[in-house]
Amino acid sequence: SVMLFPIPSIIYLAHHSITFPMLKYLDPSTYQILGNLKIVTTGLASKWILGRRLPQLKWIALLLLTFGTTTSQLAGGKGGRLFAAPAIGYILGVVNALLSAFAGVYTEFLMKKNDDSLHWQNMQLYGFGVLFNILRLTAEDVLHGFEKGVWPLIMFDGYTFITYAVIANLAFSGLLVSFVMKYADTIAKVFATSLAMMITPIAAFFLFGMTPSLALLLGIAIACTAVHLYYANPKELTEIPERMSRPHDNISSLPLLGSTDSNK
Repeated sequence: SVMLFPIPSIIYLAHHSITFPMLKYLDPSTYQILGNLKIVTTGLASKWILGRRLPQLKWIALLLLTFGTTTSQLAGGKGGRLFAAPAIGYILGVVNALLSAFAGVYTEFLMKKNDDSLHWQNMQLYGFGVLFNILRLTAEDVLHGFEKGVWPLIMFDGYTFITYAVIANLAFSGLLVSFVMKYADTIAKVFATSLAMMITPIAAFFLFGMTPSLALLLGIAIACTAVHLYYANPKELTEIPERMSRPHDNISSLPLLGSTDSNK
């Protein structure tokens, strides 16, 4: 199974390589909204690759989650720039969403393929990822005639404490994602990532004094509803509570209208 791990590493490399050209053509709000397509594409990839059949209620939940995360980001579009990007930007957005979904679902397949240690599987996945990124950086240096120097010597130029903190955060979050892939599924990862917007406004309020917008609060409410629909037992959503579905057990004990002690 070792030779299967280069596949997701190459896909992730392509996925991350598309990100910067996307930012060139898309404004931040449109970029974030197009990124929400990966919620639906992950569901489709789970069906096509893993043969996982989702009932209609779960598809509705995925669409609701997409709508909720999009709603929370609409407030960021200012100056009429939202959805005003050239066509190439939207094409890259769709391709990016497909690559993200395919890479995630295929990684889940590899993680669950055998009983190998999760740490060993991570070593293989990230090892190939490092190898392919080294090859890409070397190829870029050669193509540009080493005009900026050799990448190992300039790789850490401009790094600050914040930069290292972000890298450490991404590293630890990547390990947590691998646990989710191994013991849950890719859709659970998508839900967890999307619901991070519940924590973000709290952190932004205390760190930067930013007040959450109405669109963000509405998006959070929709996303929470989507989570409930996806993970709730369908019977619990359709069954009428027992107290409401059956008449009073002892109807004869109910008082009659107009009957009082004075009428007796």
